[in-house]
Amino acid sequence: MESTTEKNNFKRSLGLLDATMIVAGSMIGSGIFIVSADIVRNVGSAGALLLIWLFTGFLTIAAALSYGELSSMFPKAGGQYVYLKEAFNSLTGFLYGWSFFAVIQTGSIAAVGVAFSKFAAYVFPSLSEKNNIIDFSFLQISAAQLTSIILVVFLTYVNTRGVKEGKMIQTIFTLVKLIALFGLIIFGFTLAAKADIWKANWNTGFSINKLEGNTLVPYSGFAIMGALAASLVGSLFSSDSWNNVTFIAGEIKNPSKNIGRSLFLGTLIVTIIYIATNMMYLSVLSINEIAYAENDRVGVVASQHIFGNSGTYIIAILLMISTFGCNNGLILSGARVYHTMAKDGLFFKQLGQLNKNGVPEKALWIQCIWASALCLSGKYNELLEYVIFVVLIFYILTIAGIFRLRKTKPDLERPYKAIGYPFLPFIYIIAALTICIMLLIYKYNSSIPGLAIVLLGIPIYYYFVSKDKA
Repeated sequence: MESTTEKNNFKRSLGLLDATMIVAGSMIGSGIFIVSADIVRNVGSAGALLLIWLFTGFLTIAAALSYGELSSMFPKAGGQYVYLKEAFNSLTGFLYGWSFFAVIQTGSIAAVGVAFSKFAAYVFPSLSEKNNIIDFSFLQISAAQLTSIILVVFLTYVNTRGVKEGKMIQTIFTLVKLIALFGLIIFGFTLAAKADIWKANWNTGFSINKLEGNTLVPYSGFAIMGALAASLVGSLFSSDSWNNVTFIAGEIKNPSKNIGRSLFLGTLIVTIIYIATNMMYLSVLSINEIAYAENDRVGVVASQHIFGNSGTYIIAILLMISTFGCNNGLILSGARVYHTMAKDGLFFKQLGQLNKNGVPEKALWIQCIWASALCLSGKYNELLEYVIFVVLIFYILTIAGIFRLRKTKPDLERPYKAIGYPFLPFIYIIAALTICIMLLIYKYNSSIPGLAIVLLGIPIYYYFVSKDKA
């Protein structure tokens, strides 16, 4: 049996606060300020909007509580990749790691980087995506793309200097954005909330209809399932990346306890903020104002109602802080997965090395290069549509791994056991599986390519296996 002690030079320098800030900071990007518009267009009522976010919060916390058991069993760098490898086999672990590198983490880094530049353009108009800096016949590079790449490169460089530097940015920026978000919610309720708007919004109740202009159009047949699937894509993506803390287990103090605690605390804090933010939207904006906010930027419109003309700049700065901290968490944690894969002989061997600062510098830079390429490709939004289907598949497999490990490795030490086992993990698996089936049926244009990216990893896996044997 493999020891759960990390046999490398990672320095355990992250405490419970740092780990919790990585969970919360990696989750909160720009989604909460945007995706509620699309959800309202799909469901058409205040009650259904909140139910979507409540259901997403329940699934996220349920999964986080289940992951606590796995993190206590295998408190080492690599997180979910390690859990899948230990529960099933190295191919399953690799397919996750491959998907993680190809689209899940790097696509998220690219998207968050571009979101940063879009909101920076509010403050600095010259950074607009309409301002082309370089124009080749085959490639156009806008100021927004260039800004997003500079951000990714800068944060990658900071994280090559050591985990303490990355930790400092993560903790400070996450605390600032949590305080700012709570401030936005409080100011929204105290300065701009109107009883008649709140009452009018709740006249829509919990019904689910398509909102077209000012008209609610009932869904026919199973179309309602497609609407729910489309709505959940946005809310689930906004609540994703909570598992990033498991990737850096080799650098967390007392990981067998602190990872589980940070997963629960981080996901709970973010779920409360997301529900409160949407309740604030419903007290400040009409259903139509939420649904048809310019470029879906509900947060901007709400901030304008709260703070007047300066609201645009206030929310833009908040979003720059939010996406900056979010990307730092994604960059810091993601490279640890490729490092662990390389140590297992399932990725480029050079990525298994740590630099003099005790961090996987080469893994950080290869992640930076691919994420930057996705920024330039303009395809990151399409890739992100594939992400949720792929992510859910691996979440299902990972939580199913708890059941499998209880049978195959019953004697393995479990300092923390999944709360609500077997019921809560089972409910999560059934719910997530239902969403996956809905996505396959109603969002097949993104689900099938997502599945193709995963399957592409099979020949790549055997290439690395044969190379390692040679």
